[in-house]
Amino acid sequence: MVREPSSTLALFAGDEGGLDLGQRKALVALLRQQFISARTDGPEWRALVENPRPIQARLNDLFMELHLDTEREVAYKRQVTPEGGGRFPTLLHDIAWGREDTLLLVYLRDRFRGEQAAGNDRVYVDRDDMLEFIAAHRPEHATDQAGDAKRAARAIETVYKSGLLLGPSAGDRFEVPGAIEVLLSMEKLHELLAWIREQNAGSGASGANGATGDGDDSALPDAASTPGTSTASATTGPESEN
Repeated sequence: MVREPSSTLALFAGDEGGLDLGQRKALVALLRQQFISARTDGPEWRALVENPRPIQARLNDLFMELHLDTEREVAYKRQVTPEGGGRFPTLLHDIAWGREDTLLLVYLRDRFRGEQAAGNDRVYVDRDDMLEFIAAHRPEHATDQAGDAKRAARAIETVYKSGLLLGPSAGDRFEVPGAIEVLLSMEKLHELLAWIREQNAGSGASGANGATGDGDDSALPDAASTPGTSTASATTGPESEN
């Protein structure tokens, strides 16, 4: 019997993988995180953009597709749907974002847009400013100020874990990465603002429409039309602005 030669890419006994070490690390990062970027995931980003097709193929095997924005240097995955309707099996699941989380995303996106328009390459926000913004948008009928303050603090932690606040987790000042421009389109921003107004009027649902998470990591709001009621599928992913 002719013995097949072992793969030159093998990293362990019995390894039949077709990706090199850098590509495998990039694939794992894409699966574990909502997105990767040149700013926060340098080696993984370089491995991805050097040859994205085999990584895209692996994601396709899992019913996902790769979205690669080389201009803004951000990449993310999202679930695909059958052409005839229905849903493929998925490794991802939906987790709704709360009102405070959504408010914070709106603030960060608007702050990033304003600072970029002013010619600033890097955008920073203070913890106190984020808390103040969330507090300023409490509905008039809200009476649990202590509870609202705790939820606002948790919102900062949630968004930090999503990768959209950079710096020490317990710090008072954070950088807002350019990824937010890709992951939260202006169209979606307007939708979230409308949802916040409904929430403050007492007519909203328990989770932001289109604001969901994907299991272990908090996902970002989905700019696409997605299935579901009060929450959208994180597996459809965010969309870039045109």
